[in-house]
Amino acid sequence: MVSSLLVVVSQLADGSAAPAASGLGAILSSPFPMLLMMAGLFYFMLWRPQAKKQREVQDFLKALKKGDEVVTTGGLIGKISGLTETEVTLEVQEKVRLKVQRSHVVSKYTSGTKATPAEAASSSTTTK
Repeated sequence: MVSSLLVVVSQLADGSAAPAASGLGAILSSPFPMLLMMAGLFYFMLWRPQAKKQREVQDFLKALKKGDEVVTTGGLIGKISGLTETEVTLEVQEKVRLKVQRSHVVSKYTSGTKATPAEAASSSTTTK
């Protein structure tokens, strides 16, 4: 591919370009099919998966309800005690409530996850 491109470039520089192709050969040798293939590749590799992920996030945020335990982008874990169109009120401890934007809720919290090694090390040093 690269060598044929170099041959064409050298012929154009010498002024001895090959005669123009006609019919189907002219269409396939033009850059138009390559542009269509690139657009298709971008659609299936980038745009479509991104739109699907964005739709899943929107559905998740719409499905939030009072009583769900969630995690925010800042790492806060709390139980939803109130919802508005744009805000979520999290109860992080008894009688401690924080308002965060609904878009900053990342996922539902599942208890029972293992502690990270740093947390395990800090808890073992404090119990000695």
